[in-house]
Amino acid sequence: MKKKWLMFFACAIMLTALATAQPQQPPKPPSPEERLKHVSEKIGKEITLSAAQKAKVETAYKEFFAEMDKIRDKSGKKEPPPPPPPPVSKEDADRLSKARDVKIKAALNEAQYKKYAEIEQSLRPPRPGGPGGKDGKQGPPPPGGKNE
Repeated sequence: MKKKWLMFFACAIMLTALATAQPQQPPKPPSPEERLKHVSEKIGKEITLSAAQKAKVETAYKEFFAEMDKIRDKSGKKEPPPPPPPPVSKEDADRLSKARDVKIKAALNEAQYKKYAEIEQSLRPPRPGGPGGKDGKQGPPPPGGKNE
């Protein structure tokens, strides 16, 4: 009889918890200021920059984030596109990335830029089914079963 009451109370508690649970909202994408702060901290940890270099790198990223937001606004979506982005958006993103990197390369010396290029790769979101982690090994196989 005690087991039945214990099961009854356990079920009642679970049903109450489920009934009061709030629906999950998708997380809001970080603001351009938050993204800039993250990038600045990541680059600042790895590369020693002068004040002028830091200002140029931050300016290049501010412009990059602003242009990317314009592209997203143009498509009517406020949230970041799911990886990989549509071909048109990818072309625009690649163009903006190249322009940003040209500005950054002009601000840094060769050794700093080499280190920046490594860091910049780690700042990108992971691609599904693409190379995983730092070891460069393939990620899990796609739902179809084979890696092509």
